[in-house]
Amino acid sequence: MIGSVVFAQQAAQPTDYVIGPQDILTIAVFDQENLGGKFPVDSDGTFTFPLIGRVHAGGLTLRELEAEIKKRLKDGFFKDPQIAVGVEQYRSQKIHIVGEVRNPGTYPLTGDMSLIEAVARAGSTLPSASGEALVVRAKAGQQTSAPLLPNGDETEVTTVDLRKLQSGAYSQNLPLRDGDTVFVPRAESVYVFGQVRSPGAYSIQLSTTVLQALSLAGGVADRGATGRIKVVRIEKGATVELRVKLTDLVRPGDTIIVPERFF
Repeated sequence: MIGSVVFAQQAAQPTDYVIGPQDILTIAVFDQENLGGKFPVDSDGTFTFPLIGRVHAGGLTLRELEAEIKKRLKDGFFKDPQIAVGVEQYRSQKIHIVGEVRNPGTYPLTGDMSLIEAVARAGSTLPSASGEALVVRAKAGQQTSAPLLPNGDETEVTTVDLRKLQSGAYSQNLPLRDGDTVFVPRAESVYVFGQVRSPGAYSIQLSTTVLQALSLAGGVADRGATGRIKVVRIEKGATVELRVKLTDLVRPGDTIIVPERFF
């Protein structure tokens, strides 16, 4: 029964997954159920299999390990053994998901996991999240088991627009690697004051316009002058006051002021 189940499930396994220490493998030999079972991979990348002894699995894909076991079983034991190798528990390769997601933490990296799958695994983003995600990856030759910082000297950072990705721009759906950190930052804020229905601070996404920011504040009040809206902005340490149109983009930290109409 074990062999039949594993063979039936084999199509769903990520065939290019690279086995590592602490992974738990499920191995079946067709019509030889007494040889199959669950096999934890030791820290040196090996495990013991019946009849053939120690098998080196670390660094091999599932298909490569199947071929290795088949080769060794054919050497004096079976004429043409049919082997199926699956992963019971992924433990060797991990990614970290932090920031404005519902369930931040460390997750096993399974097969060809991509960015959108990782964000979904963490329960999706929070309303306070910005519209982007940072994929932080250690440079070649660097390794760490802890989450990586986006401003670290030994890291490479790729910024992805989550809204475009969720709209179908799959070219931004980055494949993840062992040790990657996915960081979803908190959305920046703008301040809306004057003749609006609900003045205050509001979180904005990427490419937010003046009109969208005013909508967050409940819209312009009856006595608001939409033709004389101002933005107070800090540029190079100095405060500047700008006349803006409803279609202009706002920046994090901007203060939008809607004056009162003259009549």
